[in-house]
Amino acid sequence: MRADDVRFLFAFDRWATARILAVLDGIDEATWSAADVVDERGLGGILVHHLGASQRWRHGLLRDDVISRPEREPLPTIEDLRARWVGEWAAVDAWLQPLDDAAVNEELEGVAVWKMLVHVVNHGTQHRTEAAAILTGVGHSPGDLDLIDFAEAQAAGDTTAS
Repeated sequence: MRADDVRFLFAFDRWATARILAVLDGIDEATWSAADVVDERGLGGILVHHLGASQRWRHGLLRDDVISRPEREPLPTIEDLRARWVGEWAAVDAWLQPLDDAAVNEELEGVAVWKMLVHVVNHGTQHRTEAAAILTGVGHSPGDLDLIDFAEAQAAGDTTAS
């Protein structure tokens, strides 16, 4: 796989996650803080887990010994979660920007790095889907989140899909 392909997938991941975060305004506290909707998580817990998993994979691949566990902290507010994602996206940009094809094709513990990175994006898709179902059920649908929608928006020059 090429490094540019990985960057494309992470741009999609950001775009789709931002669409989820954009429709959170007006979500009532009971919906945000529920703890038993999907695998003992509610909307807020799902989105915090998505963030934490993304952070753990990044730190693990950087091999910097940082372990992020926001799931073990009190549930953040919607605004705090958005701010944490902005910080994570900046860290991801700094990490992914210099990656080259050799780095994404390197093997760690017998698995190519690109496969791990595709897993991170796919894992995000799972949790965005869970969140989107909850949001749609309470009248806050994020709309289409498919990769092809992102690719078409990018091709059409939509700057929010970059």
